[in-house]
Amino acid sequence: MKTKTLILCGALLLAAAVRGQQPHPENDPVGENLFPPELIMQNQKAIGLDEAQKSYIRTEITKTQGRFSDLQWQLQDAMESLGGLLKQDVADEQQVLAQLDKVLNLEREIKRTQLTLMVRIKNKLSGEQQARLRELRSHGGRN
Repeated sequence: MKTKTLILCGALLLAAAVRGQQPHPENDPVGENLFPPELIMQNQKAIGLDEAQKSYIRTEITKTQGRFSDLQWQLQDAMESLGGLLKQDVADEQQVLAQLDKVLNLEREIKRTQLTLMVRIKNKLSGEQQARLRELRSHGGRN
């Protein structure tokens, strides 16, 4: 019983520490000004999304999903390679750091691809649609 309690307490402390490291939504200039595709899809009628906007967003999401899939495979492969280097009794520091650079570059490319998608989508929305999305998001995300 004591062991379970200690494990639970440790997990809660870890979760709190991780949450404390993440930016708060009110301090997140990216999150405040961009809209996840899911929010737009869930509220397309509420914001008056027209057919041209829907078609554009669907096309952009489809293109981006293919890119994400490719990048995720590459990232998984790079992480496995990094893990293999770290498993060695004596890890070659230069090889580890070079592999880490590959992992970080792939993570950067994933984030860049995601941000690109969200900027493109935002730019297809009118100011009124963006204002309505902000309002909907502040009230739980659904109309």
